[in-house]
Amino acid sequence: MATKTLTAENFDEVTRGDGIVLVDFWASWCGPCRVFGPVYEKASGKHADIVFGKVDTEAEYELATRYDIRSIPTIMAIRDGVIVFEQPGALPETALESLITQVRALDMDEVRRQVAAQTA
Repeated sequence: MATKTLTAENFDEVTRGDGIVLVDFWASWCGPCRVFGPVYEKASGKHADIVFGKVDTEAEYELATRYDIRSIPTIMAIRDGVIVFEQPGALPETALESLITQVRALDMDEVRRQVAAQTA
């Protein structure tokens, strides 16, 4: 599966549904982003059940600001509409695969309970 370009217009629609969405916040001038890009693209080909989105922080300044992206690349994992992971820095292939495994293994009922407890 190829990566999907995420914009202010489609971000919420793509990320609020069921399933896993990984988001790569990047910019064309960013060296580490260019290194991470092929790793991310390769993973998208292995995991057809996951949406692999990309946000160009230069073109989508509003999204970068909304999610307080201060360093790129930043990878965000969203499962069933809940942000479950966010970290700046290019991940090696093994770390990205580990992240995917961990996100798949989450007990989302427990995650929702923890989120509700934090907001109460």
